[in-house]
Amino acid sequence: MSIDLQPLTRQHVASFCRLVVALAEFEKLSPPDEAAQARLVEDALCPKPRIEVWLAFVNGDAEPCGYMILVETYSSFLALPTLYLEDVFVLPERRKGGVGSALLKKVVSLAHERGCGRAEWMALDWNVNAQQVYEQRLGAKRMSEWLLYRMTRDDMTRYLATGSDQSDTVGKSSSE
Repeated sequence: MSIDLQPLTRQHVASFCRLVVALAEFEKLSPPDEAAQARLVEDALCPKPRIEVWLAFVNGDAEPCGYMILVETYSSFLALPTLYLEDVFVLPERRKGGVGSALLKKVVSLAHERGCGRAEWMALDWNVNAQQVYEQRLGAKRMSEWLLYRMTRDDMTRYLATGSDQSDTVGKSSSE
């Protein structure tokens, strides 16, 4: 089986969006609506891209069977960039054929070529298969000392609307 990895082009926008929807279904999440899909495409293909998208093609197929989204972050302590893998997905019928491994190898290769100090990604706690691949095949290490925190857009709006910073109450007991 031959696997070809290519950056996203306008030609494959519809296929990319279908793959993103398939990942949402796999993760039991609401898929991006048309407006969100349009933003994804714009953020990937605009003059100063916010995301980097790679598509996986098998045996010269016209349609991709997998994709990954990459973004660059930065480590102040290493003073080097980090290549962050936001999404990696392969259609179920193409799994176990090396497509996912090719995508992961591409992440590591790009991070190394670009002089990154790290390549990072997350795995859902229930996706044991992915965790085993990352730890056993790649030799990646699970980070346990860092906790993920998230604010949704609604959370940000609510916080900003309060007009106050509640940080002065953090760590204080009610008796103080």
